[in-house]
This record gives sequence, structure tokens and C-alpha cells, in this order.
Amino acid sequence: MSRLSDEQAASLIAAAADVTLVLDDDGIITDLAFGSDELSHEGYSAWLGQPWVETVTRESRAKVEALLREADEKRSPRWRHINHPTARGDAVPVQYATLKVGKGGPVVALGRDLRSVAALQRRLVEAQQTMEREYARLRNAETRYRLLFRVSSEAVAIADAASGRLLEANPAAARLLGHSVREITGQDLAGMFDRKGAKAVAGMFAQVGAGAVIEPVTAQVADGGPKLKISASSFRQDGASYLLVRMGRDEERSNGARPTGMASTLLSLVEQVPDGFVITDLAGNILLCNPAFLELAQMPAQEQLRGESLSRWLGRPGVDLNVLLDSLREHGAVRLFATSLHGEYGSVADVEISAVAVSGGEQPCLGFSVRNVTPRLAPEADTPLDLPRSVEQLTALVGRVPLKDLVRESTDMIERLCIEAALELTKDNRASAAEMLGLSRQSLYVKLRRYGLGDLAGDDDGKS
Repeated sequence: MSRLSDEQAASLIAAAADVTLVLDDDGIITDLAFGSDELSHEGYSAWLGQPWVETVTRESRAKVEALLREADEKRSPRWRHINHPTARGDAVPVQYATLKVGKGGPVVALGRDLRSVAALQRRLVEAQQTMEREYARLRNAETRYRLLFRVSSEAVAIADAASGRLLEANPAAARLLGHSVREITGQDLAGMFDRKGAKAVAGMFAQVGAGAVIEPVTAQVADGGPKLKISASSFRQDGASYLLVRMGRDEERSNGARPTGMASTLLSLVEQVPDGFVITDLAGNILLCNPAFLELAQMPAQEQLRGESLSRWLGRPGVDLNVLLDSLREHGAVRLFATSLHGEYGSVADVEISAVAVSGGEQPCLGFSVRNVTPRLAPEADTPLDLPRSVEQLTALVGRVPLKDLVRESTDMIERLCIEAALELTKDNRASAAEMLGLSRQSLYVKLRRYGLGDLAGDDDGKS
């Protein structure tokens, strides 16, 4: 380094740091250089001739004084986090170290811009908070499931599809099998019945595990126990297959028996679909659904959904379903209808719904495919939503246009965007759009004319 001229040494130091400050004995900035274009654009060139301590935020002043003191004492350089205020009201974090050049020479402060590191740290914290919220939601859902599972009067058990081993059972199932929950957990469920019943139950488990949909079987509990009617359905979790087993006394005519005919055929096709699938009557009342929709709706069994309106779980009750039904009557099919689905215990998922009307078969019905499109972690928004008039344009009018006119301009802009969104969601069905917006059809037509949206010539001709 002794062979380098002062100018060369200064250039080397400036290139190695994002900001370099040269300070006199009083801490006054006598020279500065920026190795980062971002810092040079912050207007920090005005620091020249100012005390370094006056260019930082209040909480950083003690650190600046410590850096100057350490340089005078010729200690090993120690990096300290300093914040510089900006004209925007925020602060730029910079990590500084100081050293004294020669005896009686100036103090040089080398700084590293920490904004990229701070952005990564902020993103990491946001990701961690998102994960913690998701874990809390899952823990709460599991607690509710455990409570419902335990207090349910219906005998329910969960078994491994490959081995038939009982993994979980509620107290009602344990009572029917004549043992405590602890005694039957881990046992072969089919082995708890007599020889004939064990064969029937094992055969049913094998067929259901292979994806078939079969009628309930009757089996008698071993050692003279009661005769039970047993049904099973399969589901997958974490890559493994499990059986949801429901039991009831044979003399009881359970309302949970699987439907037959067309509904049974459709069930065999959609039972394993990872997306939610619902079959309703023409009024939107649920007839059947698959396990994926039960999970979205946070319901333990489809018997509790049967007969309920699908609108109960959709984002805009009474509006979204009417829009879907109107489109199905007019077009016979709907694709990628965006809405939200509310679970029974408070969860909310963004979903896309595709639907079709089936007029043939034993009973006309509607089929709805419900896909969860909720992102796991929302991307960081870099820019605001593009609007017809930018924020900068509106700001430029301040002082030249009264506030009430600015507010009216913004209100008109938002109103137009909402109307356009409603028309897009309803496939230009203006009656449904008016209902979605909470307007009368006449009010909607007035606003359409006001903003020049849509082709209203046909409507005018139809009225005249």
C-alpha cells in the first residue's frame, strides 16, 4: 500500500465501500465519496462541511461519538449500525467502521449500505409470521376436530387402509365394540368381529382402499356383541391412505347410507379428486360432496351438509350462488368463477369454481368443482395497483382543485372499477351485477351510461 499515491488510495477505499467519509479532529465531514449510486441519489452530498453527528438519527448519535473516540484511541475497527434520515421520512441503515490515517491525520469512516440486508430480514420475518399464523390455525382446527370427534354421538373410527389397524376411535365407537378407546387403538378392526363379519369387513376395506364405492356391510362383534352396520370411505393424507369407518346398530336405519344410482356413479369418479366437488339440486341445495370439500367447509361428515344451500359457505351469501345459477341456466356451464369459501370454524380460502348443469339421469342436478387457490405466502407488493388516474396526477391537483372535487374524482374512479369488476364476474349479466353491487337495475343502467360502459343500445331498443 505504501507504493500507492494518495489519490490511488482514496479511489481504492471509495470503491471498496458504499460510502466513505473523511473527517477532521472535530468530526466535521471534509470529503466524501459514494461507491453506491443509490446512496448518491439520496441527496447526501450536502453532508460536506457538516458534523457527522448531525447527519444521523437521534438514536445513532452516541454510536457516531463512539466511532470517533475509537479512531482516536487507535483501537481495532469495530462495525456499528448507523441510521441516516431521508427526505421521505424513513431512514437508510449503514454499517460504519472508522480508522485514523497516520499520526495527526484525518479519520476515515467506511460505510456499507444495509438496505438489501434489511429487506431480506423483513421478508424473512413476514414469512415466519405467516407460518406461525398457519400453524396456529392448524392447531386450532385440530383442537376443534378432536373435540367434535370425542363428543359425537355417531360411532366413527379411522383405520390404516393397508393394514386395517385402528388408529383412532371416538367413545361412541368404543362402546359399540365393547372396549375402551385405549384397548382397541392399534388393533386389527376386522378382527374385532366374528369370523363371518371379519371376512366381510376385511373385504370391504380392501375394495374401498382400491377406490371402489360399495354398500355398507353387516357384521357381529365377537364374543356375542351387537350386530353392526359398517360403512367406510377412503381419504389420503401426507401420501398415505386411510379409511373413515362409521358404525351403527343394524336395526338403526342410518340416514348416512350412501345414495345409489347416478349419485353413486358420480361419487366413484370424484371421491379421490383433490379439489372440492359438490352436487346440488337445481336450487343449489347440497346432495353430495367429496372429502376435499368437507375439508374446505370444515365439516366432519357430508350428512351435515346435505340439504343445506351451497350459498352458506360462499363468500357473498345469496349473491355468488345466484350469479352461478343464472349463468348455468343461460349457458349450461361456468368456468373459473372467483370467490371465497368460508369454513364452519372461521377459515377463509380463495377459490375458483367451475360448474355444469346435468339435465339427464334420474334427477337433474348441478355439479361444482371448487379449487383452493389461496397463496401460501403473498408476494411482496412493489408497486401500488394501477388506476386510471395515478396518485401522482391526483397529488399534482392539490392546491389547484378543491378537496371535494378531488374526493369526487377518486370516488368516481373506484365506482367505475367496481362496476367493471361486477360485470366481469357475472359474464356481463347486468341483473346479477346489480344484485352483487347492491343496486337496482335502473341505478346500474344510469351508472353504465354515465361511464360509457357496455352496449346499452340493445337495452334501449328492447324497452321502447
